[in-house]
Amino acid sequence: MIRPVLLLVCMVLGLTASAAQEEEQSKDLVTALSSDMVSIQSNFTGTEIVIFGQASDIDRQTSEPDDFQLAIVVEGPPQDITTRRKGRFLGVWVNREAERFQNVPSFYAVASTADIGEIAHRTVLDEYSIGLHHINLAVSGVSNVPLSDRDDFRRAFIRLRQQMGLYSEREASIEFLTDTMFRTTIPLPANIPVGDYRVKSFLFNQGELISETEQTLAVAKIGFEQVTFELAQNYPLVYGVLAVILAIFTGWLAGVIFKKD
Repeated sequence: MIRPVLLLVCMVLGLTASAAQEEEQSKDLVTALSSDMVSIQSNFTGTEIVIFGQASDIDRQTSEPDDFQLAIVVEGPPQDITTRRKGRFLGVWVNREAERFQNVPSFYAVASTADIGEIAHRTVLDEYSIGLHHINLAVSGVSNVPLSDRDDFRRAFIRLRQQMGLYSEREASIEFLTDTMFRTTIPLPANIPVGDYRVKSFLFNQGELISETEQTLAVAKIGFEQVTFELAQNYPLVYGVLAVILAIFTGWLAGVIFKKD
């Protein structure tokens, strides 16, 4: 009778210690956003968010400060995006092969304290999608692109997203205000997609992930832009009819205003 009781007590103590350890580890890295909501209006030309926090584990460890590295990733809602390659046909440039990437981030930005490749091993970076070259770009099952050309499409996809301002990699851009407190800024372009964004922060020690946090950032249209967006997404037929009526009314009104006697 005594042995089962002792076993139960040991299990309870073990679970309590494990929970306490997990709670303590979650406190190693604390982050916050300057705003958890980005509002898009007709005059929206882009903005930036500030991410700041404290890595208290750096202060407790005996390792050198340079052994600790931070990476912060901002990911937009996933989308299916098609990349096409143009080719000449009878002297005219036309779309040829196309690769469709599934469930890729519509927006991606990463900031770090050092070069991405120096933070951790490639397998760890691939697992957590840290860095432009470590994003999981899954392709659709149907593809007319040869296997030897798929790397070219992947590079072209990332390059085009960078040119649009939707993908960025800012190495050594996290600034430490004190030994443990840090901040960085993430630019958001005017063409940023709406939806819920994930802001993930990672703390590494000698290439090993020791703590991570995740927060949510909402990007949404407001006012007339939001009404128009929801109408187009949820009621496309009604949106099309209203657009035609508005175009006819605008043309008639312009004819009345500028009508010559």
